[in-house]
Amino acid sequence: MGMLTGVTVLDLSTVIAAPFAAGLMADFGAEVIKIEMPNGGDPFRRLGPFHGKDAMRFACMGRNKKSVTLDLRTEKGKEMFLKMVEKTDVIIENFRTGTLDKWGIGYDKMKEANKDIILSHVTGYGQTGPYAKLPGFGTPVTAFSGMTYITGYPDRPPVSPSFSLTDYIAGLYTCMGTMMALYHRDVLHGKGQEVDVSLYESVFRFMEILCADYDKNGIIRERKPKLSGTSSPGGTYETKDHKWVVLVCSTDRTWEYLTTAMNKEELRSNPHFNTMKNRVANDPELDAIVSAWIGSYDYKDLKAIVDKEGVPVNLIYSIKDIFEDPQYAARHDVVEMEHPQLGTIKMPGIAPVFSETPGEIKWVGPELGAHNAEVYKAYLGLEASDLQALKAEGVI
Repeated sequence: MGMLTGVTVLDLSTVIAAPFAAGLMADFGAEVIKIEMPNGGDPFRRLGPFHGKDAMRFACMGRNKKSVTLDLRTEKGKEMFLKMVEKTDVIIENFRTGTLDKWGIGYDKMKEANKDIILSHVTGYGQTGPYAKLPGFGTPVTAFSGMTYITGYPDRPPVSPSFSLTDYIAGLYTCMGTMMALYHRDVLHGKGQEVDVSLYESVFRFMEILCADYDKNGIIRERKPKLSGTSSPGGTYETKDHKWVVLVCSTDRTWEYLTTAMNKEELRSNPHFNTMKNRVANDPELDAIVSAWIGSYDYKDLKAIVDKEGVPVNLIYSIKDIFEDPQYAARHDVVEMEHPQLGTIKMPGIAPVFSETPGEIKWVGPELGAHNAEVYKAYLGLEASDLQALKAEGVI
């Protein structure tokens, strides 16, 4: 029994953001039924990296979900889908805006089947506005959000995140928004509604510093390899043994801790560094002092000193570092699961951690249509002969 036991989700989505949201709900007990096209299913099943001929990413993205095949563009497929909606709490989709309406199974049609249904949309630009019907993919939309512009070095091109950061952030918003809609419906005795998540707004919400600085000071934040410019010292530094670490002193207290660790308490009374405002104004000078100090120690020795004094410094981890770290191990952040083709596969564990009702990974991403018989019998009362006929027609 998970916290979301009794909540049923139809996951119509593909690739990353929306499926990630549905997967988070599945981790905590929701019955998530992933509806996929009969021929090929979710493209994520075929995206790299590969081990031999086997794509590996769907093992995690599809975990705890039940896979059924259904062509929503066919009349029988639409009819079956709407009958399933009758017994469902949530629909999560990420088709281009207007697609479900074009197919005749939009929100108004869903409400005819189930007046309390919650429909969560995930698109690049949202359901409204002049860009609503444009295709939206994570990396281009990250550029639209303002994040890419401020990432990198001033004398080089802007840098996009090296993985689908925006998609995963939007997935978190989708999960949060869906749970809020469920709370409103079930606890506050409201009604079902639509949840409209856009990729770009999920990241733009983090840009409060940029908004305020431009609005009041007319400043357009430019790229730089350091932190936001609101605190000092901080940034990326190299140790004597050529390890890269990150330091941040975002409060006066951490600045005191750092000066103690450096055995340079006199810096606190230096008029260039005695307040955060002065430290930011004289950041190049202070950065050189901190850089020289960090560069005089091997990482292991540096880490012992800063940890003792409470200074927030971390090695910049590779995935190898993560696999070998005792904190990750203690928290079960990397788990190993049985896999039908790969034998076993490791993937991120479940977060957040609950003391009384922890989540659980019950199975990895299933084969396409693996749950057709189970789901269609339970939801629609279909038998094996019915499924054979539907498969022959290309509906499932």
